[in-house]
Amino acid sequence: MSGPPDIAAIFREHGPYVYTVLRSLGVHAADVDDAFQEVFVVIHRKLPSYEDRGSLRAWVYGICVRLARRFRSRRGAAREVASDQLPEPVDPRTPAEHLSEQQARAIVNTILDDLDDDKRAIFVLFELEELTMNEVAQSLEIPLQTAYSRLRAAREAVEAGVRRYRMRKEFK
Repeated sequence: MSGPPDIAAIFREHGPYVYTVLRSLGVHAADVDDAFQEVFVVIHRKLPSYEDRGSLRAWVYGICVRLARRFRSRRGAAREVASDQLPEPVDPRTPAEHLSEQQARAIVNTILDDLDDDKRAIFVLFELEELTMNEVAQSLEIPLQTAYSRLRAAREAVEAGVRRYRMRKEFK
């Protein structure tokens, strides 16, 4: 590679991905825009030292993970909650399909919220974002075997969360 990638190209290519990842990593909806901007500030600052050792997407994801952790901890310490809700765009799905998808997403997010940050990052990267385990380990700057160990623990915790949800649903 002749030099670091262009920030504008990274923004165009990875912007939607970054937005989605921040939400899946538990950044509150009211904070996503700020977190999104901060991700690209960090990318811009670190771009000259970027080394092409893996996928650019994994590198960007690693930045998202670290910033999402900070934003979640800030949110937990904050007392004020701003609500700048934009109207939802028109959705071609039926209301039943939309509700079912929303409920499924809420259940998954609730289960993921019970995971610690390390396990959540591994699970989201590998299972939901479908990065390779090498990319996951590289983006989180951990040894490959540690990534596999955390993924196993995260899967067990998610399975336990699903079982708890089913048990609660059966007893209602």
